[in-house]
Amino acid sequence: MLYDVFTTERLAGNPLAVVLDGKGLDTAAMQAIAREFNLSETVFVLPADNPKHRARIRIFTPDYEMPFAGHPTVGSAIALAERAGDSEAAGIFVLEENIGPVRCAVSKHDGATFAEFDLAKLPERLELSADPEAIGAALGLGPHELGFENHRVSFWSAGVPYVTIPVASLEAAARIRLDNQAWSELAPRKSDWAFASPYVYCRETVNHESAFHVRMIVPGSPSYEDPATGSAAAAFAGAIMHFDGPTDGISQLWIEQGLEMGRPSRIRLELNVEGGKLASARIGGHAIRVAEGKLLV
Repeated sequence: MLYDVFTTERLAGNPLAVVLDGKGLDTAAMQAIAREFNLSETVFVLPADNPKHRARIRIFTPDYEMPFAGHPTVGSAIALAERAGDSEAAGIFVLEENIGPVRCAVSKHDGATFAEFDLAKLPERLELSADPEAIGAALGLGPHELGFENHRVSFWSAGVPYVTIPVASLEAAARIRLDNQAWSELAPRKSDWAFASPYVYCRETVNHESAFHVRMIVPGSPSYEDPATGSAAAAFAGAIMHFDGPTDGISQLWIEQGLEMGRPSRIRLELNVEGGKLASARIGGHAIRVAEGKLLV
């Protein structure tokens, strides 16, 4: 099945392939199929190791397997709920991912299906040795365009690491262009074969209900932009906690992404703060089915 995730409109959001019956496929076959789909991620659904859980999922980019990713989790949860039928389309269940068990909740409102999941790992700040001005220059930004209020360039991970880069305005965010060579010389690695991605954000937004406007570029040859990145929003929760210091209680923030590339997306980030610290967090969004078919492999 093919879903568009973090949107209620087809041909928007982040596309995701979901192979509902991955049993019998080995890792090499899954990687080859993901390369064939050539989407940012493809999910393979397998029987759960724990019978109390709904399913085990494995997430592949065209080049490697991911321990966790946001839009595949949301899309898989909705696909599995819809496959179960209307009687079970809304509910709470656990998906097993490489990062660990992930609790998901699916609900339907006004004909649209929404899923959210608890972060299996809360964000942690990582050491960033690169000079912030050099990071900005690798994106075509001058020093005066970096940062706003007390927000500064930082490095966070909630399972997948991102360099979070605050910029002063929508205009600055719209002009970023990643220099792959410069980025490869200064960016931290997220694995032996890949660099951490830049996650650019600003407080100025296009939609009035959004708290942040963001862009995420995946470095490589060639680099490409991601229209909606749940794992980056999960890491970004660390920057929000560090720089904004939300008060105790539950707050919900909408993040807009993908507008510059014509695939508008909306990600909901929920923070549960207790005693000035992040006790838990959730990522949520809608998904809509675009296509379905059969793999002849």
